[in-house]
Amino acid sequence: MKKTLFALLLLFNISFGYSQTLDKKYLPVVNAFIATVKSGSIEKLSAKIKYPLTRTYPIPPIKNKQEFIKRYKEVFDDQLIKKIINSKPTTNWSDVGWRGIMLLNGNLWLDTDGKIIAVNQQSKLEAKEQTKLINADKNKLYSSLANFTQPVLVLETAQYRIRIDDLGNNNYRYASWSLKSNMSEKPSLVLTKGRLTADGSGGNHNYQFKSGQYTYTCYITVLGEEDSPPAQLTITKSGKEILSLEAKRLTL
Repeated sequence: MKKTLFALLLLFNISFGYSQTLDKKYLPVVNAFIATVKSGSIEKLSAKIKYPLTRTYPIPPIKNKQEFIKRYKEVFDDQLIKKIINSKPTTNWSDVGWRGIMLLNGNLWLDTDGKIIAVNQQSKLEAKEQTKLINADKNKLYSSLANFTQPVLVLETAQYRIRIDDLGNNNYRYASWSLKSNMSEKPSLVLTKGRLTADGSGGNHNYQFKSGQYTYTCYITVLGEEDSPPAQLTITKSGKEILSLEAKRLTL
């Protein structure tokens, strides 16, 4: 999954590259954050996070301060801490409009108030936990769907449960069930040869799948406005939208 995270970061930053510049008005925000990390106080750092803090699927999000303190080492390993402490605000941080302030190539994101909104770097400890959860996930999934390389996400709309998996070689799979069905049952629809597209530099992206005249697109919001849904499914027929549903992201 480290490779998947790196590929996403690379895609977003190559396609929508920004020079490393930080507006002077955000210098106090970044300096205060670096000082908090340098202090080594997990309690202080826990107050500088916008919860829930999403982790790479299928790892559950960190919902509150208590969970963060318990799972601190999963997210902040020595490598990430060194990157933050040794970073220079004027050259290693950049503000990206409403999306927030990013460290280096998006390894970590702050909002303009100095709270963490995303950590895209994965520790060895978290990677180990992810492997464990993926193996458990495969055992609970409908047998013909267990051949994925990496799970990507599970969404729920008011009508459907949708699962997207990475089959390798830039080939994504879409499987859907009615909400009454379990993912251990045969899905009502399976589409392959999906493609990933970045929507801006903040991590927002979409997965698109085609079936004849129909196109299924799952939009994923990583950094958005306060009222932005976490995800959205749109279905078009011959280029005309016939369905659009807000969705929530699930964990195992």
